[in-house]
Order: sequence, then C-alpha cells, then structure tokens
Amino acid sequence: MSDSKGDRPAGALLMGRPFGVPVYVTPAWFVIAALITWTFGGQIEVLLPGLGRARYLVALFFAVAFYGSVLVHELAHTVVALRLSLPVRRIQLQFFGGVSEIEKDAETPGREFWLAFAGPLLSTLLGGVFLLALLLVRSATVPGVLLAALMLSNFVVAAFNLLPGMPLDGGRMLRAAVWKATGRPMAGTLAAAWAGRVLALAVLVGLPTWAAYQGAAQTTTTTLIDAVLGAMLAAIIWNGAGSSLRIARLRERLPELSARGLARPAVEVTADTPLAEALRQLEQAGARALVVVDGAGVPTALVREHMVRTIPEHRRPWTATGAVSRALEPGLRIAAALAGEELLDVLRANPAAEYLVLEPDGATLGVLAAVDVEQAFALAMSGQPPIPAASGA
Repeated sequence: MSDSKGDRPAGALLMGRPFGVPVYVTPAWFVIAALITWTFGGQIEVLLPGLGRARYLVALFFAVAFYGSVLVHELAHTVVALRLSLPVRRIQLQFFGGVSEIEKDAETPGREFWLAFAGPLLSTLLGGVFLLALLLVRSATVPGVLLAALMLSNFVVAAFNLLPGMPLDGGRMLRAAVWKATGRPMAGTLAAAWAGRVLALAVLVGLPTWAAYQGAAQTTTTTLIDAVLGAMLAAIIWNGAGSSLRIARLRERLPELSARGLARPAVEVTADTPLAEALRQLEQAGARALVVVDGAGVPTALVREHMVRTIPEHRRPWTATGAVSRALEPGLRIAAALAGEELLDVLRANPAAEYLVLEPDGATLGVLAAVDVEQAFALAMSGQPPIPAASGA
C-alpha cells in the first residue's frame, strides 16, 4: 500500500512496513512516552536510589520497549488478518497503545474470535518471556527492574484488552460469541458496543475511586493524573464503541448500495448539441444526466454537472455540450452489477465525479454520480435505506 498523504495520519511518522503494512507513530505517542518516563523515573529512584539522573534514561528505555511490546501485540492481529486475506490499511501507535486498521470484517465468528484473541495471547506470551528472563537476573538491578516492569505491563495490556467491550479485543471476542449464538453479526456488534459503553463508565468512575482509596500513598498530583487519565481512557472507549457500531451498521447496509440502484437516468446527445437543447431534452425525459455519444451512438464522454453550472443561461444556446464533458476513460465505465465493497473498490481506484453505468450487454443504464454515493453512505450510516437516484428525477 502506498504511503500517500491520505493514508498517513496527521503529523505521524512512518516507522517501517512489517509484512507490507505501514506502521505510524502519532504525535500523541511522544506525550505518553514523556509521561511514562517521568512517572517511572520517580519509581526507579525508590527502587534503585544510586542511579541519579540516569534513572530517566532507564525509564525512557522502558517507554520505548513497552511500545515495542504494543507493536508486537498489533502485529499479531495483522498477521492473522493477512492470513485470513483481510486487508490491513495501517498500524498506529498512539496515546493509549496501538490500533490495527483492518478494512474488512472476518467472514465467520470463529475467525473473528481468533483475530481478536491473537493480540492478548501474544502479550501474555511476551509477559511470560519477560518473567522467565527475570528469574535469571537479580531483582535490585537495572535489568531486573526493566524486566519486571515489562513483564507486568504486558500482562496488564493482555488483561485490559480482554475486557468484554468494544473497541477492545475482548469486545470483539464477545461479538464473535454473540454472533455464533444468534447467527447475526449485528447482534454481536450491538452487545459488544453497549458493553464497551458500560465499561467506559466503569473506567470513568472506577479509576478516580481507586486512586482516592490509596490514601496517603497517593499525592494530590498523582490522584489528579489518575482522574484525567481515567476520563481520557473512558472517552476513547466510549467513542471507539460508538465508532464500531457505526461501521458495523454501514457494512450491514453496504450490499444495498449498488451501481444499478444509484444510477441516474441519462439522455444521450452528440458533442455538437447546444447545451441549452441538451438540458431541454434532459428535462423533457425526466432524466438527471447527460451522456455524449458519437455518430454511431457509442458513448464517448460524460457531461460534468459542476461545469454546466458555471455556464450562464444566456450562453448555453451557444455552448456545445462537448465543451462541458469529460472523455470516457476505461476507469469511468463500470458494470451495473457492482455493489457493496466491490463497488467502492472500483470507485476508489478511479476517483471521478461521474461514471457511466453499463448493462452486461454493453448498453448504457445511466450515470453514477459520486455525490449520490456519498449521500447513500450518509443514509446507511444513520440506519436509513438508500434512496435510489432515479426517485429524485
């Protein structure tokens, strides 16, 4: 996948392409890395008082190693997704961990379960590796402190991600279980998304409450940090649950979005037809698009709607329709049978404002306008049925 500006998150740094998938570090990562360095540096001062300022270098090393573990967690999801032939757009390391952007859902609940479980499983295995390594060194040393911290952090990452709520891995596992029980993917998504919202509220209330119960062990600053982090984490989980629900709703409605259903009825005119006359024929036929054809009736161009609007009415009788059209390139001819993600893939590969929609025998069905596809998407996201383009004529 190309490293285009559309794929790169704002301000993010490209770190590499393991398995061909770009890995980005967002600016927010540097904020949390600094916070980890400062917080863990203070803890190291208690555990290893002889280090002095070098404790912050050790803490920084831990922050980088911890996010290395997070990357391994995300790569586990990526490898499983690729083995299941699911495209992975990118991996992001950000404020509260990482995210693998998998562009399609697994086809079965079993595959969905293993796709979700791969991350926590590998984090648990990493924690076990660090535990075994810890047995080989003295605990009151720099390697001992680092290994203990990495062991604990990986176990915490695994446990946290297993919590049953979207967008966490445990939420996807819950989705798979409900999907398996009911036979309906959307039922699983609904259950996991609402569980995620309940989890978000529990984090919002629970983390500050836990901090308050620490009593003398907590300073005012530390308690405030816990409360802020709890609120931010709760917001991320809540928004992630909502986003998962919207995406699932869209994917459920996606097959209803078809080139045939969204195509605008069209009128065919020659390139030398005055624009005013072409628009008169368009109105008379009750159509919504113009196709330019040659003398043999073969389509050669599509009239561009936005260019028509730039021509004043008094000039339209003297403007040839071909002057406001775009030549028909191969990518602008699409089959009427295209629907769902297959249709979207074709449109993404050939960005344009209008496309000629053809029947299987090559006859012109109509014109698909990108604006109609965008409107249909918005309706699908809101849970409403798409409005066929023909109904607006």
